Amino acid sequence: MEPRMNNFAKIAADGYRAMQAVEAYLGHSDVPDSLLELVRIRASQINGCGFCLDMHHHTAKRAGETDERLFTVAGWREAPYYTSEERAALALTEAVTRLADGEGVPDAVWDDAADNFDEKSLAALVVAIAQINAWNRINVTIRSVAGSHRHAVAAS
Repeated sequence: MEPRMNNFAKIAADGYRAMQAVEAYLGHSDVPDSLLELVRIRASQINGCGFCLDMHHHTAKRAGETDERLFTVAGWREAPYYTSEERAALALTEAVTRLADGEGVPDAVWDDAADNFDEKSLAALVVAIAQINAWNRINVTIRSVAGSHRHAVAAS
């Protein structure tokens, strides 16, 4: 696969910086990094973004995430490895990512998330889900190659 654009961050510098500012906000939020990575992985699975899947699996592993949990993110409902907070966040991630497939975000999904997170953390979680969906759409559209981010970092 060949990318459609090279150096998107440079070409769309202002937009990229704005998205990086959102990432900084998320990094300072009360939502644990491990949960943010699970959310990013699940949305990227749904959206078929190989670039983001590669990146966030590696990021999650560096942060100490276990293989069992990473192997089963797509089947989180059937796997015993996730907390109630993580399950609520993953359900919300799926509902937000699949807005066009159904009824939007069902009240039961929202209510479960609201029961598991305070309002500030829930707001950050909504931003995180929107953000990874935006990254997925950019990277799928421009055909960012899985692993290219890591290889570029290693080369610099």
